[in-house]
Amino acid sequence: MSNQPVDQSRRTWVTIACVAGGAGGVAAAVPFALTFQPSERALAAGSSVEVDISGLKPGDMQTVEWRGKPVWIVRRTAEQVAALDKLSGELADPNSERKPSELTPEYARNVHRSIKNDVFVAVGICTHLGCSPISKFQSGSQTSLPDNWPGGFLCPCHGSTFDLAGRVYKNKPAPDNLEVPQHMYLSDTKILVGEDKKA
Repeated sequence: MSNQPVDQSRRTWVTIACVAGGAGGVAAAVPFALTFQPSERALAAGSSVEVDISGLKPGDMQTVEWRGKPVWIVRRTAEQVAALDKLSGELADPNSERKPSELTPEYARNVHRSIKNDVFVAVGICTHLGCSPISKFQSGSQTSLPDNWPGGFLCPCHGSTFDLAGRVYKNKPAPDNLEVPQHMYLSDTKILVGEDKKA
């Protein structure tokens, strides 16, 4: 065993270096560990979205994001609601019988595909190749639409057309109706998208 005297100044510097190195290691590890937590955007992407529709007037549409997808909320006019009953013969799936568990919750399996006749909620993604259709609410002859167009949605990519209940017309590339997401009313003016009483 050595009897050499301990160099106190060297010991002090070694201690300081170890403490500083340890603190630096912790400082570097904390941000790294935090990267494993999901971001606020990621948390919001999987959760339900509350939507205030108090300012939504008949004939208008608002779009919200839910799980990274556009969700349309349309307040249909009385005329638009009445027109839905007359389109069955022109639609590929007028009663929403195809893939009902994926595309249409039980409470929306009606001619309006909605809980309330005038408010329609749908995921704004075409069932053909995932494009986003555009709203064509005005009735009558228009570019890329028939002369008797009653109003609805047009997918400009390949020409699929949907009525104002998101039901696809016959002989179009889109195989199915637009998806109606789970949703419920929290009040007369608030909708919760992504959740319903049965979920």
